[in-house]
Amino acid sequence: MVNQKKMKTMPEKITTISDLNECGFGQPWPRHGLKLLYWFAKNCIWVNDDGDMFLACDPAKGVFGFHLFENRYTKRKEKLLPDVNFHYYLLGNLNSPGADMLPDYIKKHNTSWHDVSNADRIIVTDHGHMMKFGKIYLTTHNDQSNYDPYATFHISRSLLKIIQSYQDLEDFLQRLGYQDETSHQPALPAYQMVKIDCENISSVSVTVDTDTPSRNCVCSCTIL
Repeated sequence: MVNQKKMKTMPEKITTISDLNECGFGQPWPRHGLKLLYWFAKNCIWVNDDGDMFLACDPAKGVFGFHLFENRYTKRKEKLLPDVNFHYYLLGNLNSPGADMLPDYIKKHNTSWHDVSNADRIIVTDHGHMMKFGKIYLTTHNDQSNYDPYATFHISRSLLKIIQSYQDLEDFLQRLGYQDETSHQPALPAYQMVKIDCENISSVSVTVDTDTPSRNCVCSCTIL
């Protein structure tokens, strides 16, 4: 008999940067989830002294690509999230209407194909009163139409506050070990790495390593 994964009834709660790193959300490049989460924490919510969270935008209007998440039953007869008396709203589909309002650093590696560059999502519960909302979840597509229940997490208010404390995106990504596109560029061949403009050099002294066979000679230049 083939072993099947046990049905997951409640998303795991993550409360620290280490938890966020270990859960794997938004990694590796070119996934956009960590950049989306940073922007969301810094620009889309605020938390008062009582720990209540409020939206700085109205997801019901479709801004930034927000749209309703219906939390339907999956093929395994389970729902991704608990049933609540409020609406769930989904953020992160870079092909959704309104997503063009998101910053370029989130969108720039979207291929518009069904690949990992557009796999990550944030889900919020809207309480519908003074822009107050409840739990926030992180999730990831495991195919074109379904989300992975084992890659779905409840992110705590304390972790959101930690993310808000980072002064810039690069510090946040570096703390999580996220390597952006600059780390994935192929190295230039050695002959392309140094270029000398000989027309602007008044005098050049060239020496040859005569101990090296002529076909593999090593030359050095001294600019005078």
